[in-house]
Amino acid sequence: MRKKELYNKVIEWFKENMPVAETELNYKSPYELLVAVILSAQCTDKRVNLITPKLFQDFPTSEAMAVSSPEVIFEYIRSVSYPNNKAKHLVGMARMLHNDFHDEVPSDLDLLEKMPGVGRKTANVIRAVIFNKEAMPVDTHVFRVSNRIGLTTDSKTPLSTEKELVKYIPGELLPIAHHWLILHGRYVCTARNPKCDICGLKLLCKYYKSEYYVIN
Repeated sequence: MRKKELYNKVIEWFKENMPVAETELNYKSPYELLVAVILSAQCTDKRVNLITPKLFQDFPTSEAMAVSSPEVIFEYIRSVSYPNNKAKHLVGMARMLHNDFHDEVPSDLDLLEKMPGVGRKTANVIRAVIFNKEAMPVDTHVFRVSNRIGLTTDSKTPLSTEKELVKYIPGELLPIAHHWLILHGRYVCTARNPKCDICGLKLLCKYYKSEYYVIN
């Protein structure tokens, strides 16, 4: 099957079977989503959603967090992964957002990446979710699912995965396609013991049809 045909079939399946696909992080503003995405790095959305209500209650704006300290923020986020680094990143991000961007989360990739704790994936999440930009954030789920299905060709890095997905997925679908792949990876195409028996994409999937899967 040609690559373009594979993409078309996968996209059509998701359109029919997952017409609504959104972030599972809870937020009420661009600032809150930015905080939540920074916290979600190597951590589950479920865990992040447990700690952000109190955090957002006490620090509802970037201005409020900007005058705090990493030591104070740490106490709110200590149950997430790498709380020390994330506390420093959150305060640094909030100070830059307040001082340099006047509390307005930018939509520009380069400007977003200037902030502490904001890498390319986080920046693209903000661009896709908040601004509906033609962006494809690549996290561990997107990376794994894309390779397994065969949407990417032996991709070794998130950036190469992003470039290939952007090449074949229509721009207007990129924001929701990001969520399609994440949610499929989170609940079906899991890292260990993928649930191929219930996967509607298995007949298209390179991993399912591979000799490795048959043997195992």
